[in-house]
Amino acid sequence: MSSTDPASLILRYPIRPRGFQDLMRQRVQDILLVMSPYDRFILEQDGQLQELFMGDVLELNFTRTPGLTRVSSAAEALKRLRTEPRFNLVLTAAEVGEMDALELARAIREDGHDVPVVLLGYDARQLEDFLLHHDTSMLDRAFLWQGDGRILAALISWVEDRWNAPHDCEEWGVQAILLVEDSIRYYSSYLPIIYEEILRHTHAVLTEGVNLAHRLLRLRARPKVLLCSDLEEAREAFVSMRGRVLGIIADVELPSRGRPHPQAGLVFAREVNKEWPDIPILLQSSRPEVERFAHACGASFLLKGSPTLLTDLRRFLQDYVAMGDFVFRNDDGEEVGRAGSLPQLLTRIGELPSDVLVRHGRRNDFSAWLRARTEFPAADRLRWQTVEDFGSPEDLREGLLGILGDYLWELRQGELVDFDPERFDPERDLARIGSGSVGGKARGLAFVRVLLTQRSLTNAFPGVRVSVPPGVIIGTGVFDYFMKHNDLIEFALHTDEDAEIDARFAEAEYPSRARESLREFLEIVRGPLAVRSSSLLEDSQLQPFSGVYDTYLIRNTHPDMERRLDELLQGIKRVYASIFHQRAKAYVRATPYRLEEEKMAVVVQRLVGARRGGRFYPDFAGVAQSWNYYPTGPMAPQDGVASVVLGLGQGVTEGSACFRFSPAHPRVRGPFGSPARMAENCQSRFSALRITGPGGSGGDPLAYVGDYPIDMAEADGTLGAVASTWQPENNAVYDGISRQGVRLVTFAPVLKHGVFPLADILFVMLQLGKWGMAGPVEIEFAVNRATPPGRPAEFRVLQMRPLVVSRETAGVDLSAFEPHELICRSDRVMGNGRLEVKDVILVDRSTFRRADSRGVAREIAKLNKRLSVMNRPYLLVGVGRWGSRDPWLGIPVEWSWISGARAIIETGFQDFDVEPSQGTHFFQNLMSFGIGYFTVNRSTEIGFVDWDWLTSQEPSQTEGSVRHLRFDEPIQIWMDGQKSLGLITRPGVTASGPKGDEED
Repeated sequence: MSSTDPASLILRYPIRPRGFQDLMRQRVQDILLVMSPYDRFILEQDGQLQELFMGDVLELNFTRTPGLTRVSSAAEALKRLRTEPRFNLVLTAAEVGEMDALELARAIREDGHDVPVVLLGYDARQLEDFLLHHDTSMLDRAFLWQGDGRILAALISWVEDRWNAPHDCEEWGVQAILLVEDSIRYYSSYLPIIYEEILRHTHAVLTEGVNLAHRLLRLRARPKVLLCSDLEEAREAFVSMRGRVLGIIADVELPSRGRPHPQAGLVFAREVNKEWPDIPILLQSSRPEVERFAHACGASFLLKGSPTLLTDLRRFLQDYVAMGDFVFRNDDGEEVGRAGSLPQLLTRIGELPSDVLVRHGRRNDFSAWLRARTEFPAADRLRWQTVEDFGSPEDLREGLLGILGDYLWELRQGELVDFDPERFDPERDLARIGSGSVGGKARGLAFVRVLLTQRSLTNAFPGVRVSVPPGVIIGTGVFDYFMKHNDLIEFALHTDEDAEIDARFAEAEYPSRARESLREFLEIVRGPLAVRSSSLLEDSQLQPFSGVYDTYLIRNTHPDMERRLDELLQGIKRVYASIFHQRAKAYVRATPYRLEEEKMAVVVQRLVGARRGGRFYPDFAGVAQSWNYYPTGPMAPQDGVASVVLGLGQGVTEGSACFRFSPAHPRVRGPFGSPARMAENCQSRFSALRITGPGGSGGDPLAYVGDYPIDMAEADGTLGAVASTWQPENNAVYDGISRQGVRLVTFAPVLKHGVFPLADILFVMLQLGKWGMAGPVEIEFAVNRATPPGRPAEFRVLQMRPLVVSRETAGVDLSAFEPHELICRSDRVMGNGRLEVKDVILVDRSTFRRADSRGVAREIAKLNKRLSVMNRPYLLVGVGRWGSRDPWLGIPVEWSWISGARAIIETGFQDFDVEPSQGTHFFQNLMSFGIGYFTVNRSTEIGFVDWDWLTSQEPSQTEGSVRHLRFDEPIQIWMDGQKSLGLITRPGVTASGPKGDEED
């Protein structure tokens, strides 16, 4: 992947426009009604104007009813328009006091108002005669009042459709119905019927919206209606809507070039049918003999004098313009099946006879039905394929099921759906339970789903499906109710004992509605679950709150539903309680936020992996960052870095042994040195969820997670894809595990031999994440290769969040100081600017024993608490990886235990070095608080620490290998985040020193 240009890579997967937020941008918001009191009385009483606006107009506008201002004369109307420019539709009667409608329209234009003027007449003959003998060019359209108040909703919708059709149809694929009719009487009758059917159809489709927001936005994509009065206007509209015409309703006798043309509608129908034979056309005429000519050009026919004219029009819209159920018919026209939704259509396609599918395929009925339902991407995929493209009838069936199934999956993949047990797909959906925010972690997951869908990346890698694990998100509204109903807020804020908080939360009553939804969820989903925090502040741009709150893994395998539900609820309550644990309170105190402002959503997801014996775990998991703090060899910081482990990924986030590589340079080995040193740094154990046997005790969040030697992974059959073999007798390392020897987790089969395209996927995802979040990102992921036969392997994105990277510059001139003036120097430094401290907490390398690392961590926490109370920041110097949960690799401190440090030095042990910390939750939080971080590695000659000088200083306090040094003169800490350079001076050294911004 190193040769791939990121920009061209992103272009390889272009955005597929989805969502309807940008539709219907121009709306009728304020109507000026210009009518005499009597004309208004007819509308308000006979037409029940107020009820109409609260009914049809509101439904067709779907957000608000337009404002309605009534005036009785043209003079008053002009005055209003001059003083109140808010009006965007003038609706007038034929006579308005001293002016008629045409004179009023002319005056409005002469005043410079660009507002449509629509005439509403009450007598058909009088209106047509009036328009016949006057220049009507100033009017936008005339309509006839026939006692049906729905004409008002129709004319308002027609105005909006005329405004929005060029953008919505051409840019977004919204469909249009062409009504070609010059008779005011007929189009005034047809439009309310057409819009009523559109409204009915749209509401039917809405029930399939994946959530409330999606349903409301989908209303914007309803078909437009374009009204044309002559042949030339119809041709122009059809060309402008090319490929987006859902159906045509046309009169046979139409004007053409200003003159009556007795067959203009037939001419137009033939032209359309020749180019687009799948577009349904309805021709109407008062002459019965025209019917055979209509059928000859592929059109349906209506007799204008028929007593069932409007009923027949409605039936045409339902049966031919696909504004109803999909009705499957055989060659004799008999109904053999019906589908009212996309899932039902998939079911019917799978069971109906092949000849029926072929019949509808040849007619392009599937595409037409989908277009009417605003499923434009799926409709377009089918419209340009013929039955012959699929081969046999059974190939057609499989092709339809594949295309429509993938589309339905992508539709739900790109949206956060409301949880509905009848529709929830346990393999694909991420649904919401309850109101309120979904929190930062869930918001990141939802964003990943959108990116994957927009870029068509879900199936971009052969044999692999890239996605987010399915599950449910419990909104913060449930948390608010839980806290208030159980009177927990004051208690949790003022209690310092974590165990007491956990016990009180565990006993609290969970909201009944959310409880029942979770019960329904568990009835659908069996198998291990991850219960993860998603607070309001989590994964924010500058304070990521990484690892501050708890995650619980639960087995969800007990045969008793109540036991499973109770286990899940206890996990959720523990996540709630973790907001108020001491480490979270300490973290929040160091931020600008207040703990009482924090709220918790919870993500409950299927755990990625497969069952192996009594264990459940993924093949491998890890963390990838788009910025590499410690690049080596040909790597650059912007190439990114990934840390990956066999089994559950907590080993990476907690700083245990893992394998690191750059997705841009997957074949470049890290600086291990000899195979023996490689073995010291390689993963020797892996984590998995215990499926069988008793759990832990004391409410430990890792109660069911076990730690196993990697030879058990070899027995499980998962080691071969990630391991190499070291034969000490010839000091050689071989890829794979076919030979006898020491197993090393090197991921060589994956990165060198393509067992799984991990580097390619991570490279693409990191580039996509950087583009989407406009900055560096961090991704947590898990891979499951052990899927049922015929199903692709799974690459699951568990989290995407912004990565805190310093972009400041502060020059550090290493030549400004002599070596004897320095405590430390390193070219692997994070942080920026100049700091000063007078205290040092030191872990003496010569007396430290790795078996004592937990006790050392506790002593550091005590000193940190004392110095923090005294407001004395300090320099922390130690060995191994800070924050590692593996006590043999470093000192397992939590962030709150070293929160007073302004800078940290990480060095190797006295007998060997470890890889530097990178990619852990602990490490991310240090960066977010701007704490300087110096890495010194003796084996790779990265910097130095003057241990002799440090250990020769008289400590103010000593506890085992932990020493507290206090100086009268300040220690200066210089950092250049751009060059990763830094140095720390001895107390009192004040040479002219480096250049750069000073941080107080």
